[in-house]
Amino acid sequence: MELTAQALAIIGAALAAALAGIGSAVGVQMAGKAAAGVLSEKPELFGKLIILQALPGTQGMYGFIVAILVLGRATALLPDAPVADGWRLFFACLPIALVGLISAVYQAKMAVSAIHMTAKQPAASGRGITMTVLVETYAILSLLASILLIG
Repeated sequence: MELTAQALAIIGAALAAALAGIGSAVGVQMAGKAAAGVLSEKPELFGKLIILQALPGTQGMYGFIVAILVLGRATALLPDAPVADGWRLFFACLPIALVGLISAVYQAKMAVSAIHMTAKQPAASGRGITMTVLVETYAILSLLASILLIG
């Protein structure tokens, strides 16, 4: 049985949402674990730490956006559409799927460090947020690459 163009596009959309979502779930958990430890002794830091915990969650949103865009294109494909159209959409999902998975985990590692820094120096939380957001740059670039490839 040969895969249709529509099936390939749907598989790509599923990978974009699933892999970026897994990375974000792992990342938010890592940062949340560190934040919970700090908050047990310094509950007044909640507002600063919740931002750092939430940052690795954006990759999952980016994967979901790409999945929605690709599913919109996939449903517009005719039943006899060339398989190459499906492969194009499948490969368009890979930048955010792969970079989303990996960058969320690395962003979480940075967030954990920033959480520890904030525990010691609450006034430095803005610096920690800035350093954590820098990892986001690569997730945004992969989102843009996927959107451009979807065309």
